Amino acid sequence: MSKLWGGRFTKQTNQLVEEYTASIGFDQELAEEDVQGSLAHVTMLGKCGIIPEEDVETIKEGLHKVLGKLRRGEVEYSVGDEDIHMNIERMLIEEVGSVGGKLHTGRSRNDQVATDMHLYLRRRTVEFVDMLTKLQEALLQQARTHLDTILPGYTHLQRAQPISFAHHMMAYVSMFQRDIERLQDSVKRINRLPLGAGALAGTTFPIDRHFVAEQLGFDEVYENSLDAVSDRDFIVEFLSAASLIMMHLSRLSEELIMWSSTEFNFVELDDAFCTGSSIMPQKKNPDVPELVRGKTGRVYGHLIGLLTLLKSLPLAYNKDMQEDKEGMFDTVKTLQGALQLFAPMISTMKVNGERMRQAVNQDFSNATDIADYLVNKGLPFRQAHEVIGKTVLYCIQQQKYLLDLNLDEFKQFSKLFEDDIYAVLQPEQVVNARNVYGGTAKPQVAKAIERAQDQLEGTKQWVAEKGEHDQR
Repeated sequence: MSKLWGGRFTKQTNQLVEEYTASIGFDQELAEEDVQGSLAHVTMLGKCGIIPEEDVETIKEGLHKVLGKLRRGEVEYSVGDEDIHMNIERMLIEEVGSVGGKLHTGRSRNDQVATDMHLYLRRRTVEFVDMLTKLQEALLQQARTHLDTILPGYTHLQRAQPISFAHHMMAYVSMFQRDIERLQDSVKRINRLPLGAGALAGTTFPIDRHFVAEQLGFDEVYENSLDAVSDRDFIVEFLSAASLIMMHLSRLSEELIMWSSTEFNFVELDDAFCTGSSIMPQKKNPDVPELVRGKTGRVYGHLIGLLTLLKSLPLAYNKDMQEDKEGMFDTVKTLQGALQLFAPMISTMKVNGERMRQAVNQDFSNATDIADYLVNKGLPFRQAHEVIGKTVLYCIQQQKYLLDLNLDEFKQFSKLFEDDIYAVLQPEQVVNARNVYGGTAKPQVAKAIERAQDQLEGTKQWVAEKGEHDQR
């Protein structure tokens, strides 16, 4: 069967070249977006009088039939037709005859594929924001439940200061909020229409690009035709945002993996999100967070791969740019899988507050508060720091913790110590003493939860508004 573009050629494409250059094996992911863009394009062709209105209606009817087959899984793609655009055009011509060939008037595959990817990423970006809100809800649920649960906070993986478990969960709520804001902001660049740029220079037909933009729900139109067909910044930006989301998921994964070990025993992941061993019957392995941690590198690789691909490409379109899609599709799939699992895994996680409290009682994470205690008694902080360092050393040598010392033992390091030191050293007091904006004190964490809930409701509204067009 001859190619739709084969008029200039005297030989059939070598089969190996055909297989090597074809993208239909992966860009079929863009099928519905391709039809969506074509429907808007042909409507504009009719509005501008470029093709007869009766042809417009015939083509639209044919495109809807093709779309129905796509959604029912009734289509067979051909490598001979190279890509999703040529495959769909071939299907359209089979449905409506040669009039289907008028669809491509005033456009190129260069601006067509760019439009498809803009439509695809716009929809996916809104979906990912929605998924992130569900993860935030799970974290907020744990935070509300464990406002009074205290665990050791760490720096350098050494116990540092006691904090509330709710405060720890809220740190991740904040991380994912930044991810949401990055995705929301990226929509400004995604929601820009390249269609009408042609191959690189525009078209001789009197098209109305702004009408197409309105039909497809785009806020802007690319100002420059060269830029329109060669821009892949919006994909780089998506891969960058996805990399940051995966990095945050990976950090949380690492903590879940450690916390669920026998050595920590701070949390227990639900059986539904763990697996066993083929040889050791006692094992309960945290495979989901481990695999998320591992797949993070995969997403990083796609980001670096696309940046490397683009770094020396001349304007405008080059075949190299066919390589922009597989990494994008794989990143979408990887991120979808991680976010779909993480929200229910967090919401069903059991928190061992008793074990966390035991850990707090068996360390020196309240030492900073003794230094602050002495400062409030008038001792300069640097001297107080030295006093407490010597006090901790004494405790280590005596195999005691700070709350185990009697007042005489405290006074051998500073006469400023009084009976009130024991109240200062209680974990609840240590946590609630940090009653500053962003601190771990219960009143501050409770307010942080309220603020996060308000943000969450705003984000849900944004998702509903942005999703309206793609749902129609």
